[in-house]
Amino acid sequence: MFTQFKYWRPYIGPFDPCKPIEVKSYSTPPQLYIGFQPPGLPQFQTAKEALKFGTLWPQFFSPYPNPERGEIKGE
Repeated sequence: MFTQFKYWRPYIGPFDPCKPIEVKSYSTPPQLYIGFQPPGLPQFQTAKEALKFGTLWPQFFSPYPNPERGEIKGE
């Protein structure tokens, strides 16, 4: 199983002038884990739902985190 969000703790030097960020993160989109789009991939049921998520296929949906609240939008 893959995760779309990766986290790491950067090195904080003893003379670092900036306030340290405890945990940094980045996202990896789902298309990195799926080689070719397989035939017969399930689709969203309605056009409204597909537009809400920005893709026709649920497997290719990648949410964006809200950095201010630490939550994931779109889920």
